[in-house]
Amino acid sequence: MKQITLSPEQKVALETRYKSSSDRRECDRIKAILLRDENWPTPMIAQALRIHETTVVRYIDAYAHDQKLTCNSGGSLSYLSQEQTELLIAHLCEVTYLHSHQIVAYISEQFQIKYTVSGLNKWLHKHQFSYKNPKGVPHKFDEDKQTAFIEYYEQLKSSLTPDEPLLFMDAVHPTQATKITAGWIKKGVDKPIETTGSRTRINVVGAIRLGHLTEAVIEQYSKTVNGASIIDFLNQIRARYSTSGVIHLVLDGAGYHRNALVVKEAEHLNITLHYLPPYSPNLNVSGQLSGGARYHQAFRSACQGNKSLKSANLSRCGSSVKSFWK
Repeated sequence: MKQITLSPEQKVALETRYKSSSDRRECDRIKAILLRDENWPTPMIAQALRIHETTVVRYIDAYAHDQKLTCNSGGSLSYLSQEQTELLIAHLCEVTYLHSHQIVAYISEQFQIKYTVSGLNKWLHKHQFSYKNPKGVPHKFDEDKQTAFIEYYEQLKSSLTPDEPLLFMDAVHPTQATKITAGWIKKGVDKPIETTGSRTRINVVGAIRLGHLTEAVIEQYSKTVNGASIIDFLNQIRARYSTSGVIHLVLDGAGYHRNALVVKEAEHLNITLHYLPPYSPNLNVSGQLSGGARYHQAFRSACQGNKSLKSANLSRCGSSVKSFWK
């Protein structure tokens, strides 16, 4: 077994990697290397790590030879050639499979190579694939218009002066209705959840400034969101930023946002309106934040009953709703 002498920088790097690694065998390698650097003999390292002495020698020699820390021995990774690997990656980027065994079948059919499901899962992780949901986009959205708006937004953001706040504004209309989701429940037991008897809706309008979410402006309107309520909300924004110059407000193209009286009031308040392209909720930060209110348990439990929901006034449900704007 070779002697190892680590520099201070190497020790720090190994300690950092040890703390961030979730692979027990990799952690054992790192500990063996660090202990060997501290002149621990092989038997003591083996006893401390509860591994065989020959394993300690193999860890130390592998690190001394090529600084190996990982435990990947290759396995099925060598089954595919470089060309086949590139073809498979390109295919998986185009086609989304629900189950690993479907990819195993595809590889067998296309390349006549047999993988196990566990072996394929390791291959997928090795090549930066993860199991997650696709990101939904509106079916009528215009990618060119969204790209143009993003470029416009970046130019606008870089041209702002310190006294010109940039806010995102949207309305959310949460409904009092039980949404049943999954959770950890004992096997063989059905856990009943009482459902609501109505679908009463409340209307909340909010505006947030990125990087200053504690300055969120939020207001609840009892009946509906229309031109009059938007005008009132614009005045609240101006009151919040009374010492600012021009206020830039990003919002969607809803009818009450484009109302002639709303546009006139915005000009009077020195608020510049920047309308998003059609079907672009993915570009409205405030809309994405407010959507979380539909699934937040605190929000659902805070608004119990039709009567309390109607009279909530943000004093009852406001703290829960506000948490999605701040």
